[in-house]
Amino acid sequence: MTIKKNGSKPDSVVTLKQVAQRVQLSPGTVSAVLNDSPSAKHIPETTRNRIITAARDLKYRPNFMARSLRNKRTYTIGVIPTDISDGYSGQVIAGIEDYVRQKDYFFITGIHHHDPDLFNKYWHLLLERGAEGIITVDLNLQHSIPLPVVAVAGHHQETQEEAAANVVMDQRLAARLALDHLVSLGHRDIAVMIGHFESADAVDRWKAISEVAQELGIPIRPELTVQLSGEESGPGLGYPYAKALLERKQRFTALFAYNDASAIGAIRAIREAGLNVPQDISVVGFDDIEGAAFHFPSLTTVRQPLHRMGFIAAQTMIERLEGLEDWPKQIAVEPELVVRESTAKARV
Repeated sequence: MTIKKNGSKPDSVVTLKQVAQRVQLSPGTVSAVLNDSPSAKHIPETTRNRIITAARDLKYRPNFMARSLRNKRTYTIGVIPTDISDGYSGQVIAGIEDYVRQKDYFFITGIHHHDPDLFNKYWHLLLERGAEGIITVDLNLQHSIPLPVVAVAGHHQETQEEAAANVVMDQRLAARLALDHLVSLGHRDIAVMIGHFESADAVDRWKAISEVAQELGIPIRPELTVQLSGEESGPGLGYPYAKALLERKQRFTALFAYNDASAIGAIRAIREAGLNVPQDISVVGFDDIEGAAFHFPSLTTVRQPLHRMGFIAAQTMIERLEGLEDWPKQIAVEPELVVRESTAKARV
């Protein structure tokens, strides 16, 4: 017998049968509740609570391998974001982890960098490693894959065989919040950073900005727009494009960046040009990544509830895997404007 370091005997393993004996119910009923199977929905809530309390008191730990073999399932989800290191994907993944942990699922990751070949490589690898479904982040999925898909900021080309659930931002409301704020501060010469052409939100966000600007009577001039490209996902994403805007010698008093990373890079370029933020140029970001509040100046931004979007994506995926047939094809979340130090009244 193995002895603990303090000399005491190890705790014995509590079985499902012992939990059933404690609550005087059948092992099948207890198993349904503790494994959160669809049949548990028909068990009275008071009974479910009694089983869960008993399992907690007895320190019952389910046997994952036994559950997997019994149900012929892996309880594993694949997650494929643009990048693992950027603040955007990090918050989405944190939301996914928060939900799957509650449901005793696992997730494994790959990356796509907006490269279709890389995405295809990773979803095949994740499938081989037992992934039952795939959550994509910031990806325009152009073809069906033989797994359930939930896309965070993604748009799936539906086929008769399969369709993805999409967790999307209300881009029009986001554009309205940002542009209303800048107009209220007297800005009319507004530069815009358009997203990478392969980014899932780029087209819809640019369309929303253009339409809202027209409604507000604010011209978005071609010489005051730049489109991001390349694989960079940190502040280096916006730095060279902000420099290019400034080198055009076209006056602008505000910049609406595609995301927070590009906004932070743009602020560096503006300062290097001998200008101040927000005194000379106001800057608005998008996403509200963790570093946005701690940058100097702190960044005014359109907040996406990224953690919540990841949480919703994981919840939707697991509900589909657990047999929910009427799952939502699109789930819209609302943005919020967070006003900080990087915006101020326009100089006349």
